[in-house]
Amino acid sequence: MTALPATASTAPGASSADLTITEVETIPFAIPYRKPLAFASGSVSVAEHVLVRVRTAGGLVGVAEAPSRPFTYGETQASIVAVISQIFAPAVVGTDALHRERIHARLRRTVGNPTAKAALDMALWDVVGQAFGRPVTELLGGYADRMRVSHMLGFADPAAMVDEAERMRSTYGITTFKVKVGRRPFRLDVDVCRALRKHFGDAVELYVDGNRGWTPSEAARALDAMADLDLTLAEELCPADDVLGRRWLASRTTIPTVADESATTPGEVTRELLGGSANAISIKTARTGFTDSRRVLHQCQGLGVEVVIGNQIDGQLGTACAVAFGSAYDATTRRAGELSNFLDMSDDLLAEPLQIHDGTLAVSGRPGIGVTVDEDKLQHYRVDL
Repeated sequence: MTALPATASTAPGASSADLTITEVETIPFAIPYRKPLAFASGSVSVAEHVLVRVRTAGGLVGVAEAPSRPFTYGETQASIVAVISQIFAPAVVGTDALHRERIHARLRRTVGNPTAKAALDMALWDVVGQAFGRPVTELLGGYADRMRVSHMLGFADPAAMVDEAERMRSTYGITTFKVKVGRRPFRLDVDVCRALRKHFGDAVELYVDGNRGWTPSEAARALDAMADLDLTLAEELCPADDVLGRRWLASRTTIPTVADESATTPGEVTRELLGGSANAISIKTARTGFTDSRRVLHQCQGLGVEVVIGNQIDGQLGTACAVAFGSAYDATTRRAGELSNFLDMSDDLLAEPLQIHDGTLAVSGRPGIGVTVDEDKLQHYRVDL
C-alpha cells in the first residue's frame, strides 16, 4: 500500500459560519440491476436507495447514499426519507457540521434507522473534508490510497457462479470472492463452493456468507462438507437469536466466524464478541457511517479481532464511502473489501464512474468523499417527481 499524496487546501481558514447546516435534502431513486442478486434473506432486482445531501451556509454540499434493506434493517425508501426529513433534519439544521458528536447525540434519541443515520453522518464528513481541502480518507487515517476488492456472488447454479467469478477475474483482476450460502438443502451451496475451488484451484480466496439462512446444525454440516476447500471466513450462517447455537458453532470451527447483521452497533459488536458468537466483524459504512464505523474498528483492534469491509449492495457513491473508510486504516486493508457490486447495476449516479483495475479500487484523492453526482442521471432515476 502507498500513502496518499498531500492535497492542497481548497478552503483555507474555513470559518464556523461557513459550515452551518442550512438544509438536509433526501432524494429517493431507483436503478435496476442487470440481474437479480439472491441470497438467503431476500433478493434485490432494483437499487431503491436515497441520496442524502447536506448544504451549508458557505455553499458546500456533502453527499452520501442510504440503501433501503427492509429484510435486514427494517428500513424502506419511504421510511428513510421520512425520518431524515421529519426528525433528523430539524435536529441538525443550524448546527455546525464540525460538531459531529452533538449531532450524533441528537440522532441517537431516535432508535433504529441505521442507514439513514449513516448517510447523514457521511455527508457531514464530506462537507468537512471539502471545507479543509482534504480527502475524508486522510481525515480518518490516511493509511493507503486503495484497497483490494472482493466480489460477492449471489445464488445461481454452480456453472453460472463460476462463469461470473471468471469474468470478474479476467476483466477486473479480482481474486477474492464472497459466496452467498444458506440454501436448503445445504449441498446446493457446497456444490457451488466445490465448483469454484475446482475451477480456480489455489488462485483465489473464497469465503461464505449465510445471511442467517441455516440452523447451527445445518451450518456445522455444511462447514464439515467444505473442510477441504480452504474457506477463509464464515459470515452470519445462523440468525442472531440462535444464541447458544451460534456460540457452539463458533467454538467448533477453525474458520473465523464473522458477525454482520447481528453486529450493527458498537454495543452489538461487544455482545457478539464477548459472548463467543463471533471472532471477526464486518464493518459496513452504509449502516454505521464513518463515525460509528471508526468506533467499531477501534473496539475490534482493542479486542484483537479481524475486520472486513462489507457491502450493502451499494451503488458507486456508497462504494466510494466504503473505500474511503477502508483505505484509511492498516487493519481494514489487510483483507479485500467488498467493493464491486455496483458492477451489477445497469447504471449509476456518479459523473465519473469508479474503476476497478488489477483487483483494486483507489480513492479519488479529491477533498471530501471526492465524487460528483451527475444531475441529469439523478433527474432520470429519482422517483419522487
